Amino acid sequence: MPHPAIARNHVALVTGGASGIGLAAARRFGAAGMKVLVVDRPGAALDEAVAGLVAEGIAAAPAPADVRDRAQLAAVKAQADRLGPVTVLMLNAGREGGGGLLAGEEVWRATLETNLWGVLHGLQLFLPDLLASGLPGAVVVTGSKQGITLPPGDTAYNVSKAALKALTESVAHDLVKATGTRVTAHLLIPGFTYTGFTRAKGVEEKPAGAWTPDQVAERLDEEMARGTFYILCPDNEVDRATDLKRMRWAASDIIENRPALSRWHPDYADAFAAYMRDGG
Repeated sequence: MPHPAIARNHVALVTGGASGIGLAAARRFGAAGMKVLVVDRPGAALDEAVAGLVAEGIAAAPAPADVRDRAQLAAVKAQADRLGPVTVLMLNAGREGGGGLLAGEEVWRATLETNLWGVLHGLQLFLPDLLASGLPGAVVVTGSKQGITLPPGDTAYNVSKAALKALTESVAHDLVKATGTRVTAHLLIPGFTYTGFTRAKGVEEKPAGAWTPDQVAERLDEEMARGTFYILCPDNEVDRATDLKRMRWAASDIIENRPALSRWHPDYADAFAAYMRDGG
């Protein structure tokens, strides 16, 4: 049985829904009989995505908006209210950061305003009605493994996704206090997935190691039905056991008082390799 929020003629709102994981999730919600409001920046990609969903028999509508702009999302809410009750709120829109600590201010602002503030705007605008409706509901936030293990490189992105993890954990706790199990929160943690981010790097064909967005959306559907909060997705290169070992090592940096990000620290390279090889 699907999550009870996935109900015929109710509304699923998906930000970043014109491509990738967002579009795949929108398709699954729509195939279950939901009306789907696809939120993305205005343009051909949004129009084509919605047209494709409609051609499949899905009741989909475009909602052009930049999630960084609260006023634009407020206009989306007015549109959603005309369609029916929003019972699935998937806050998926995101962008890569593109640099380390010294990346320009414009990179940091664009990354945090999209990945973090876009989600916060959505929560503050849509959660009150979902709480008041009395209906089953689900909030899905798309995080990242990089927000947990924090690999060096794209610092702005890591920071934004680490903040999303903290935010969504707090939302989940607040929802339990306010609704019991009626409205649930879920942190989607994709693995290596072939999306527009990958294509933007010049990769024209899906790498063998990557999952497709449809595989991620299928896993999301399955784990929402089980009530899972941390929806940790593997891929064709990294299985769940490997992910868990890496995350356990990262969390143990505090417990063991190791240097920050010791997995990549030269003094701990041999210890980490042995840990992964010998089972931890």
